[in-house]
Amino acid sequence: MTALVGDLQALIECESPSDDLAAVRRSADLVAAMGERLFSVAPERIEIDGRSHVRWQFGAPRVLVLAHHDTVWPIGTIDRLPFSNDGSTLRGPGAFDMKAGLAMAFHAIADLADRDGVCLLVTGDEELGSPSSRQLIEDTARGCDAVFVLEASADGGALKIGRKGVSLYRVIVTGKAAHAGLEPHNGVNASIEAAHVLLQVAALGDEVAGTTVVPTVISGGTTTNTVPARAEFAVDVRVKTLAEQARVDEQIRAIAPTLPGASIVIEGGANRPPMEPSAAAALFSRAERLARELDLTPFDGVSVGGASDGNFTAGIGVPTLDGLGAVGGGAHADHEHVIVAMLAERTTLLRALIVDVLASGTPDGHHG
Repeated sequence: MTALVGDLQALIECESPSDDLAAVRRSADLVAAMGERLFSVAPERIEIDGRSHVRWQFGAPRVLVLAHHDTVWPIGTIDRLPFSNDGSTLRGPGAFDMKAGLAMAFHAIADLADRDGVCLLVTGDEELGSPSSRQLIEDTARGCDAVFVLEASADGGALKIGRKGVSLYRVIVTGKAAHAGLEPHNGVNASIEAAHVLLQVAALGDEVAGTTVVPTVISGGTTTNTVPARAEFAVDVRVKTLAEQARVDEQIRAIAPTLPGASIVIEGGANRPPMEPSAAAALFSRAERLARELDLTPFDGVSVGGASDGNFTAGIGVPTLDGLGAVGGGAHADHEHVIVAMLAERTTLLRALIVDVLASGTPDGHHG
């Protein structure tokens, strides 16, 4: 455990904000060196659109362990929120989300007697929605019997058996400029049209279905005495099912202008498909059984609103279990922390899951 915590400290102190390509590249250098030391095998270094990813494949992959090394924290945060470990609680930017999970993945795989069939993929743009790594993740996962995602656990250490899908839109409204005092009647007010559209978009949510449709950032107009010729707003959509994701997409694109002369353009769409609980059910049952056999702390399985790269692997039909990383809390917040005592337990659970799947094949017991 001392070695794992030491590696975790090194990962935390190598800051890696997603939008800083040089910082992410430095972090990938550390990730590659750390894995090479632990595995005695150099990784593949994969750079896509300037973003740095690292992968180890031991034979033909049957179990994919999925992690990311980028964080939301800007360079310099480590000076304000330095790494600390009082033996009970470990802190530092990115500790919970998700450098502890990455350190656990390294040590779980390093302790395997036989790594044949295991793949570890560590991406560098998850916090941005994985724009460069999605295809890499899906291609790596295809044909695997299981994907284990080392994102942090949910409240109380629960594993994540479901995640909402995410769609992101930008609604652009075009009107016609005119002097707001002299001839406003000659203009088409894009801000007013955007207000009409925004209310229609917000009404697409469905509380019963668990679908949220939230207009977020909005802007419009140029000067205080000009009828706005352009306005736009962003929309964040979260859904539990593919059917709901398709419904919202169809309906948002069908919205027509209210004001004569106004026009609407919808950009964006689905970012991540939902990870429906059926994708995790068999693996979660396996995890529960192993936890009982190993006398580990019991845990629940929950569905959460946030998305991860597990959405992609579940979306292509590969059994996926998420939230196997750190137990703690405060993701993306100053009070981000990891419970030290649970690091060993969750590393043990991950190692046992890998061994169990490799020994017995797919979650239903058949080699796939």
